[in-house]
Amino acid sequence: MTTPDDEITLRARDAELTVHPANGCRISSLRIGGTEVLRQGERYGSFPMAPWCGRTANGQFRNGATSHQLPVNDPPHALHGTVRDVAWRLAYATEREAAFTYDLVEPWPYRGRVTQTFELADDGAGLTVRTGIETYADSFPAQVGWHPWFRRALSDGGKDVQLAFVPGWQEERGPDHLPTGRRIDPTPGPWDDCFGMPDGVDVTLTWPGELELKVTSREQWVVIYDEQPEAVCVEPQSGPPNGLNSHPRQVTPIDPLEAAMTWTWRRL
Repeated sequence: MTTPDDEITLRARDAELTVHPANGCRISSLRIGGTEVLRQGERYGSFPMAPWCGRTANGQFRNGATSHQLPVNDPPHALHGTVRDVAWRLAYATEREAAFTYDLVEPWPYRGRVTQTFELADDGAGLTVRTGIETYADSFPAQVGWHPWFRRALSDGGKDVQLAFVPGWQEERGPDHLPTGRRIDPTPGPWDDCFGMPDGVDVTLTWPGELELKVTSREQWVVIYDEQPEAVCVEPQSGPPNGLNSHPRQVTPIDPLEAAMTWTWRRL
């Protein structure tokens, strides 16, 4: 019998993915040919962001005429949603696939269910993560996204990862770390910034001589965070930071919010 504290490990060829449902249903490990790709630690790996992504200004948002206050966990803002630090329930698991659910509770003011599935490609060269939010009661605005921490270097003495992507624009970041609403030409890094990719997220990470990994999604926003020496983050999202206020996507009983992200890789 699987308990909530158990980690679930999926395998395909030489790829091994470990999901920790008790710790926010995050990917705690992705090993490709025995090499760990993600930064290790209970705060790292790759975690889901829901029912909002990044920062929500002052922890406040509106649903129609109703105002709500969220806990301010990154003063003065509310950061990364409510699902990354809670226990999820296992729905099913096979050799290459697993699905998990979490029912939204306080401090989120609306009832709803978040579902997350993981599927390793049969050839061991890819992973697809699907995340959705549904409601059978009141409608509400929401976002989903993913926050992977990729190791900057994969081996002792290995070269730092290189990022390649062609955004349509960069969301201008204000002094409060929120988008100002202006779209600007992309600036050089380092970044803690949101970029628009109207044809879908498409970012390639290359560890020279070791591995190439591509992050893709039909979603049109990606946050790039590379200000730490240990890791870089490539975060596909269904909307920009503060999107509950600037780009609200309404979840209704007949229209859930569904999004997917795919990683594909090849060894160099």
